[in-house]
Formats: sequence, structure tokens, C-alpha cells
Amino acid sequence: MRALTKALVSVTTAVGIAAGGLATGGTAMAARGLAQQQAVTGEIGTLAVVNLGLSTAQAKDWQCWLRALGYAPGVIDGQLGTNSWKAAQTFWTSLGFYNDSIDGIVGPNTVKALQQYLNSRDRGYDLALTGIAGERTKDAFADYVTYKFSHLC
Repeated sequence: MRALTKALVSVTTAVGIAAGGLATGGTAMAARGLAQQQAVTGEIGTLAVVNLGLSTAQAKDWQCWLRALGYAPGVIDGQLGTNSWKAAQTFWTSLGFYNDSIDGIVGPNTVKALQQYLNSRDRGYDLALTGIAGERTKDAFADYVTYKFSHLC
């Protein structure tokens, strides 16, 4: 019985060491890949696309509308990245809804500006100005873009 227990402990230990080695290798590889991506783009923390509930087609319409107003959302690709959000922040600044740095990052002040903008439209959204992009905010944004800007591109 003791021999069987020792054998099981040895096998379990060997499997654990192998799995730990593989897990560590995978983590190191992922970290290296992220560091290389950040070094190439020069951006840290702003790499994500944040469509806030919009489909790709709706996001393209939003980008086209911002461009038609004279703002520069970047490539019209349906991916709301840094340039799209900088354009939106600049637009909302002109309306008095945004008073933070124009950085293209979707933080609480950007979401609050979106909520104020949507509330200012005649659609009855009545969103709380929380700065949190909850389901009501995302649904209102998608509804408004579909209602107002459908198929601008």
C-alpha cells in the first residue's frame, strides 16, 4: 500500500511540475507578445476598441457623422478606437458636455458626456449621469445612432 501511495505522489508531483512549467512558459510568452505590441504602437492602456453597444455598422455610421461634422474619427472601420473617441470628446466639448482632456480614452467623463448628449436629444432617454456605461446607456446609444444616422456611409 505504501509503495502505491509513493508512486501516486511521485506521478502527481511530476504532472504538477510539468503543468507549472507549461503555465509559466505560456504566461511569459503572452507577456512578451503584449510588450512587443505596446512597443510597436506606442500606446499602453488605449489599445482596446470600445463600441459601447454599437454594432460595426452602427459604429461606422457614428464615425461618418462625426466626420461630416468636421471632426476626425480616423479610418471609418466600425471600430471605435482612440481617434473616434477623440473626435467625440471634441464634439461634446463644443456642446459643453465634456471638460476633460481630449485623450480618446473611454472613461467616466466620456461616458457622462455621452449620457448628457443622449439626454439632450428628443428621444426620452432620461439617463442618470453616472459615467458608467451600463445597459441603458449602451441601448440608448445604439437606438439613437440607428434612429438618426442609419446608413450614412
